[in-house]
Amino acid sequence: MNIKGAIFDLDGTLIDSTWIWNRIDMDFLGKRGYDVPEDYVHHIAPLGVDETAIYTKERFHLTETTDEIKKEWYDMAIDAYTNEILLKPGVYDYLHILHNKGISLAVATASDKELVVPVLRRNKVLELFNNITTIKEVSRGKGYPDIYILAAEKMNLGPAECVVYEDIIQGVTGSKKGGFYTVAVNDNHSAEYKENLINMADKYINSFEELI
Repeated sequence: MNIKGAIFDLDGTLIDSTWIWNRIDMDFLGKRGYDVPEDYVHHIAPLGVDETAIYTKERFHLTETTDEIKKEWYDMAIDAYTNEILLKPGVYDYLHILHNKGISLAVATASDKELVVPVLRRNKVLELFNNITTIKEVSRGKGYPDIYILAAEKMNLGPAECVVYEDIIQGVTGSKKGGFYTVAVNDNHSAEYKENLINMADKYINSFEELI
C-alpha cells in the first residue's frame, strides 16, 4: 500500500473518552429526571454537537435552547478533555512511528476543536497532526465520506493514498464509501457491534499496540 496519509477519529479511537460522555449524558439527563436510553449513544455517535443538541432537545422535549444545552455539555467536557482524558494504549508510539516515516496525520472528528486541541496538547501529540477536521466543516455526518475526503484534501491527498481509523459503524461506513482503506478500532462502547465492524472494515484491531 502506498499510504501517504492517516486519518484518525478522535473519541474511542485515539483517546479513551467514551466514559466522560457517558458521565455527561447521565448527569445531564439525570438532572431532568431521565435515564439514558440504551439506543441514545448509537444515535448521537455520528453527529456533531449541534445536531446532537437538536436531537436531544427534541427527543426529551427539553425547554432549554440548543445553545444552553451545548453550553452545559461544554462546561462539563472541557475540564475533562483538558485535565483527565488519556490516549488509548499504543497510540502515542504509533503516531510517532507514522510521523517519523513521513506519513501525514489528520483528525476527523465529531467533537469541537475546543475539545480536540487541549486533549491532544495534554497528551503531547498535537504537533504531529497536519490538520483537525470537524463535522461542522461538512454538510453530512459520518455515515458519509465527506469529512474524510476533506481531511485528505487538506493534506493534498486522495482517498487511495490514505488510511482511516474509526471505532463506530457509521464512521467505517462513510470511510468505505469514500474509497479509503479502513481500520476499525475496538472500543468498549462499540463491543456489541464488533462482528459488524470486522466484516465491514479492511482490518480490525483491538489495540494500536498490535500495529507497533
